[in-house]
Amino acid sequence: MIEAVVFDVGETLTSDNRYWAAWADWLDVPRHTLSALVGAVVAQGRDNADAVRLLKPGIDLAAAYAAREEAGRGETLDESDLYPDVRPALASLRAAGFRVLVAGNQTVRAGELLRGLNLPVDALATSGDWGVAKPTPEFFTRVIALAGTAPDRIVYVGDHPANDIAPAAAGLRTAHLRRGPWGHLWVDTPEAAAADWHIEGLGDLLPLVSGHRTLTHHAARSRTGRR
Repeated sequence: MIEAVVFDVGETLTSDNRYWAAWADWLDVPRHTLSALVGAVVAQGRDNADAVRLLKPGIDLAAAYAAREEAGRGETLDESDLYPDVRPALASLRAAGFRVLVAGNQTVRAGELLRGLNLPVDALATSGDWGVAKPTPEFFTRVIALAGTAPDRIVYVGDHPANDIAPAAAGLRTAHLRRGPWGHLWVDTPEAAAADWHIEGLGDLLPLVSGHRTLTHHAARSRTGRR
């Protein structure tokens, strides 16, 4: 029985368009150039921050991040960054009785901004809050604790096969979202194939997890002889 649905953040709930545009503006490079380099490093299976390192070899990313914040040009996140299906999907899952949570590789500041959007969720945490990040097992241990139920009663939803699906598949149920560069480019990889479900949008989730809950419930009743 599925009891909790946990969502990744970047390219699952939010678009990264403005995030990378802001970095390009700060670095004083064309937005298209940085966007293309992000795509290139993603295709190579590298950290997307390597796109910035290619443009500015030797850059101290932590120092650059702090400088942007100090200059008033730091992280921003508002309603326009959410994909259109986010609020309806989260609200419908909660209304159906599922515990709805958010846990992704994001900074502490991003977590504050997300909480400010008052999403229809029961809890929200980031890797910055926890001090551990995907794809480490410790991150998913924290996810399980946040959900407050057994791993096989949790669905983790994300776009990044290596970060979201392969690690979570060790104990959690998983749904791979075909969204963003990772979700599209790596859709045919073994990591993505390990997902329990493959979805094109967040609106696909409710019938899938509700159906699983109903089928499991009926199977349990049959085993005990109850009708």
